[in-house]
Amino acid sequence: MNIHFSMVPIVSLVCGVLILVMPKLLNYIIALYLIAIGLIGLFGMGHLHVS
Repeated sequence: MNIHFSMVPIVSLVCGVLILVMPKLLNYIIALYLIAIGLIGLFGMGHLHVS
């Protein structure tokens, strides 16, 4: 049985817990998320497949 972990659910879970514990982090987490998505969109890292 193989178990594969993806980073997106793990990061989402950690961010969700941090927002619950420290609600002031919400602005920073959303800003970092939007910047990361924008950079991935600009540089095309979404098409990167590692075998």
